[in-house]
Amino acid sequence: MRTKIVAGNWKMNKTASEAAALIEGIKKEVAGISKVEVVVCPPFTDLKDAAAACAGSNVALGAQNVHWEASGAFTGEISAAMLKDLGVTYVIIGHSERRQYFGETDETVNKRTKAALAAGLIPIVCVGETLAERDAGQMESVVVRQTKAGLADLGDGLKKVVIAYEPVWAIGTGRTASPAQAQEVHALIRRTLAEISCGDTANTIRIQYGGSMKPENAQELMSQPDIDGGLIGGAALKADSFAAIVKAGV
Repeated sequence: MRTKIVAGNWKMNKTASEAAALIEGIKKEVAGISKVEVVVCPPFTDLKDAAAACAGSNVALGAQNVHWEASGAFTGEISAAMLKDLGVTYVIIGHSERRQYFGETDETVNKRTKAALAAGLIPIVCVGETLAERDAGQMESVVVRQTKAGLADLGDGLKKVVIAYEPVWAIGTGRTASPAQAQEVHALIRRTLAEISCGDTANTIRIQYGGSMKPENAQELMSQPDIDGGLIGGAALKADSFAAIVKAGV
């Protein structure tokens, strides 16, 4: 049985004080929930205050990106060791916005994932097709390529990875893949994992849905056999809506 995981990707929102206040609200809403892992991923500038707010609770801390090198002349980047030192447990890698706006590639996703695992962080690796790719009938080839390339040569580390399927056409647009559409791609990802792993590993890896999950559709989406939670954007910026999604996974 895979434990569901709901992670809030705050993107470029919330100051440090606002982050602490939001986490306090989330903590009150999700206190006592043990059947769903709860993760918040605020901006880098919020992480120290967010870690203090998360301390002693069932809310884990994640970051939104990580560099593959341990240190060096990489202005504006942050290393896995720096995140670990701040109390970070999870890190989002390869989000569609990183791919679209900042030149992220399957190769750099793989390098970042390896660096995160080496530092003891849990990567949330994002895959997913754009609207143009879906309309061109390329969904399967894109998702399979991103999954195989992004997770290449991880060894036993693959078992620790969380995957987030992002139908890019459903992010911030108000459009949502139907539960059947989402399940179809999640099942495809799991079949792909079976091709690149040994034993029962593919059945133990958690795959989140990352396309405009909201309180209104969360339960139906997470009831699908291969959907193990959500990577939440806009709905994660309010304690009540984020908590409602968490509770939908219980």
